[in-house]
Amino acid sequence: EVQLVESGGGLVQAGGSLRLSCAASGFSLDDRVMGWFRQAPGKEREGVSSISWNDGRTWYADSVKGRFTISSDNAKKTVYLQMNSLKPDDTAVYYCAASDRPPGWGNTLRPGEYPYWGQGTQVTVSS
Repeated sequence: EVQLVESGGGLVQAGGSLRLSCAASGFSLDDRVMGWFRQAPGKEREGVSSISWNDGRTWYADSVKGRFTISSDNAKKTVYLQMNSLKPDDTAVYYCAASDRPPGWGNTLRPGEYPYWGQGTQVTVSS
């Protein structure tokens, strides 16, 4: 069974940091892209960052560049999202997702390209 389990969310003050984890099981991550997405109340789900599992290429939304870092641990089949300098606008449910093909389709931050999703973890940034 394909499973993606996120953890690490919570409540933090503006300017603080959190590290999200996404543990994958039940399938190989070879030739896939792993992505982090978020959805705030009343807003559409948006791409935050993604990483190519095979070669480590990364992509970031403009809104998080320089503040967030995506990384992976192949042995643990886990993807991380280190979030620094958090802002109230970063408040959202954060989701981990896996593609079913290697990068090359273009925009790796487009949610519709990902068929496998975790349950999400809440991140709340207070001002």
